[in-house]
Amino acid sequence: MPCDLKSGAISIASAPRTLQETFLAGLTNDALRALPYLFEFWALPHQLPPEGDWKTWVILGGRGAGKTRAGAEWVRSMVEGARPEDPGIARRVALVGETLDQARDVMVMGESGILACSPPDRRPRWEAMRRRLVWPNGAVAETYSAHDFERLRGPQFDAAWADELAKWPKAEETWDQLQFTLRLGSHPRQVVTTTPRNVPVLKRILGRETTVMTQAPTQANRANLSRSFLAEVEATFGGTRLGRQELDGVLVDDVDGALWPVALIDGARVGAVGTLDRIVVAVDPPVTGHAGSDECGIIVAGVRQEGDPSDWRAVILEDATVTGMSPAGWAKAAVDAAERHGADRIVAEVNQGGDMVESVIRQIDPAAAVAKVRATRGKAVRAEPVAALYERGRVGHLAGLGPLEDQMALMSRTGFQGKGSPDRVDALVWALWDLLIEGARQARRPQVRVLG
Repeated sequence: MPCDLKSGAISIASAPRTLQETFLAGLTNDALRALPYLFEFWALPHQLPPEGDWKTWVILGGRGAGKTRAGAEWVRSMVEGARPEDPGIARRVALVGETLDQARDVMVMGESGILACSPPDRRPRWEAMRRRLVWPNGAVAETYSAHDFERLRGPQFDAAWADELAKWPKAEETWDQLQFTLRLGSHPRQVVTTTPRNVPVLKRILGRETTVMTQAPTQANRANLSRSFLAEVEATFGGTRLGRQELDGVLVDDVDGALWPVALIDGARVGAVGTLDRIVVAVDPPVTGHAGSDECGIIVAGVRQEGDPSDWRAVILEDATVTGMSPAGWAKAAVDAAERHGADRIVAEVNQGGDMVESVIRQIDPAAAVAKVRATRGKAVRAEPVAALYERGRVGHLAGLGPLEDQMALMSRTGFQGKGSPDRVDALVWALWDLLIEGARQARRPQVRVLG
C-alpha cells in the first residue's frame, strides 16, 4: 500500500485494524525499527517545515503543542546524512535558549530534545565541558544563552535553533548577534520555536519577507498530553486573552495608542468575587434587529463599595452579548442576565432607539429598573476615563471574557481599530461609568435630612 510520509500516520491511524496489521506486516525488521524515527510519518502539519526559499521558520504554538519536538527534528534533518557518517546539509549549529540550563535540559536532553529523538546509530554525544553535541558524522551543535549574547560574537554557523525566543532577556541583542553568525554554507537557515508574546523582536521577525510561520494550539497535540492537564488549563484559561496566547498560540498584539494594552487586560484577572453591593447589566443595542445586525453588547458588572468612593472596585462578571437578534431577543437576553446575577438595574444606551429601548425591555419584564443613558461624545472619549480605572487597578475580570477583551485591545485613542462596532466595549463603558464614576458622584453629594 503506497503511503505519503506527510499524511501516512493519519491514514494508518484511522484505518481498520486489519489494514494496520497488513501495513505493519509488510515492513522489514529494519523498517520497523526505523519507523519511530521517521518524523515526517508521525508529525503534525505545523511540525513540518514549509516549502520555499525561506531563511527563518517560526513555529508558534500553545503550551505542549509539540514545538520542541519540531525544533529537535529539524536540527536532525539538517545535520544527518543518508548514513550515520555521511555529511548532512549543516555542519555547525547554534542552539540558543533563555539560559544555558534550559538549552541543555530542554533542547538537548529533554523528553522531546535532540538526544531523545535521535536513533541509536546517529545519536550525538553530549560534551558537557564544552556544552555541545557532536554527531558521528562530525557535525557539531553548540548551546548558547540569551543572558550572554556576547558569546555569539566570533563563532559561525550554517543553521540555528532558537527556543522560546519571546521570553528571552535581551532578546533584540541576542537575535541580532545570532544573525551575524549565520554565514556558513550556501543557504544558512534557522528555526524559532516559541509560545507567542507581544514582544518587538518576534513581530520584527514575522514581518520579514524571508520568514515563514506555522501555528498550532495546545489541543493539536492532545494525543500526547495528559487529559487532566488539558481539562485544567482549558477550565482556567479558556476564553481569556492569556489562553489565546498560551493555549491557542496566537500572537496577541497591541494597537497604536491602545487604551487597554494587553498587559493591562491580563493584569485585571481575578479568580473569585466576594460580596458585591451593586450589580448592573449594561446594554448597547444595535441599530437594526436582524441576522446581519451588529452585536448587542450586554455586559454584567458589579461593585464593592468599601471606603472612599475613589477606592471602590468593580468586577466584570459576564459578557452576555448576542448577535443578529430582534429587539425582543436582545431585550430578553438582557433581562435574563439581570435575573441570573440579581442585578439592581439595566443601564441602556438610547441613542439608536430612544424610548423604544426602554419599552422593549419592559415588554419582557414590566418591573425592570431601567436607567437610560445617551452618548454625547465619541466612543474613544467616553472610554478613556474607564480605561484609567483599569490603570489604577480598580477593575477585575473573571474568566471567559475573551471576545470582550479582544475588542478592548483594539480600542485606541483615535477610535476602534477592528471591524464593525465595538458594542461589547460600549456596554462595558456604560456599566463601569454607572458603578464607579456616576456612583461615586452620587455618593459624594450632600445628604439632605428633613427634620419633622
